[in-house]
Amino acid sequence: MVIGLPDLLALAWFVLTWTVYAIHVEYIPKKRESLNATMNRYRLVWMRRMLDREMRMVDMQVIAALQNGTAFFASTSLLAIGGALTILRSTDEALGVIAMLPIGIPTTRVLWELKSIGLAVILVYAFFKFAWSYRLFNYVVILLGAAPPAREKDTPEAETHVLRTATLFASAGRHFNHGQRAFFFALGYLGWFVSPYVLMVTTAAVVFVMWWRQFRSDARRAMDL
Repeated sequence: MVIGLPDLLALAWFVLTWTVYAIHVEYIPKKRESLNATMNRYRLVWMRRMLDREMRMVDMQVIAALQNGTAFFASTSLLAIGGALTILRSTDEALGVIAMLPIGIPTTRVLWELKSIGLAVILVYAFFKFAWSYRLFNYVVILLGAAPPAREKDTPEAETHVLRTATLFASAGRHFNHGQRAFFFALGYLGWFVSPYVLMVTTAAVVFVMWWRQFRSDARRAMDL
């Protein structure tokens, strides 16, 4: 058997934890909003206040800064994909290193290659999320440029445009968050290269850190001031 029971259980734990966390953060109503949901509300506030300004160069500059950050992560994900493929090519050397670790569990060449491919798949997913987020930010810039002038800010057309822009803005942010989440889980996934038990621990640690930042961090508490 290529994958033993401990590895299957660890992989199932990894996938299940990722899925449950994503559903919990994005779809299940909670008494306390996540940091991401709070930021979505402020995106709507921003778009409404943007209509009050006749000159909107600052808004464009802020969007450009967000685009640059997204482009950085997209480029980084490509480099990380290259690293994952390098691990796949250096299987023999990597197996020798793992065999020397005191907590490492002996693994087969096929299993190591499957782990490397899985890591590459996660990073490819992250790249597509960041790339789509970058494209959506481009669309947000277009909608900002098409926003009604300040003298028409109280019209129904202006309100519709604000909602449209804020919704697209939130979508860009959501895909960016998905890409970052994939990066974090990729870090947890690295534990599998040591042993399935380490994967379980590192996955749980990643989820705890992300959950803490969304609901209990200083940044989240600042939103309640």
